[in-house]
Amino acid sequence: MNQTTYWKNKKVFITGGTSGLGKALALQLDALEAQVAVLARTEKNLKTLAQNHPRIVEIQGDVSQKESIYPIVAETHSRLGDIEVLIHAASYLGATPLRLLVDTECEDMEQVLQTNVLGPFRLTKAFLPAMLLKQRGVVVNISSDAAVNAYEHWGSYSISKAAIDHQSRIFDEELKAQGIRFQSIDPGDMNTPMHFAAIPDANPDELRDPAESASKILQLIANQDFTPVRRAI
Repeated sequence: MNQTTYWKNKKVFITGGTSGLGKALALQLDALEAQVAVLARTEKNLKTLAQNHPRIVEIQGDVSQKESIYPIVAETHSRLGDIEVLIHAASYLGATPLRLLVDTECEDMEQVLQTNVLGPFRLTKAFLPAMLLKQRGVVVNISSDAAVNAYEHWGSYSISKAAIDHQSRIFDEELKAQGIRFQSIDPGDMNTPMHFAAIPDANPDELRDPAESASKILQLIANQDFTPVRRAI
């Protein structure tokens, strides 16, 4: 399907929407005339985005905080209405420099899982009733090749991404008959602040522009191409 046709006036919510892939997705969707809300923790970044792109709805909050979920959803419904596409782009690497799994503090593992697994789970559950009522909706979880490869020092992050992949598969199996589709997407190694936090000496020339990955993700959704549920682009 033509992206402009699909995305025009589509209501989309993006976590981690002021940096990296999340920001690239928000800007492209805004250009395609979608109605976009972005969630981020930092007020300054949200204000900068709003000043440059006034059509984008900015919402401050932390997806890892259980008590923040329903206020986030309530504000989104108030300012944008029922969400049709939910994209979980926010992620937490864990403590940097990255550590061996045996050296990872339990509290840090817990924070990674809160941000990368439980946060998306809670937010998805909170947005799902409106999708189920209309019998349509798309939920995208941003994954990583670390979900399927055992890299040293990436333990907690890898575990969280493997979990979100399987969470996507289960949700999709349970809800596809009701018109709700789930997709877990590995966007490749991108030139983002998070990548350089993990690998400070990475060569930027060898990394993908987040805008390229964003465009592929939006085209995949517009084409309603959800099989397999987990994929790399």
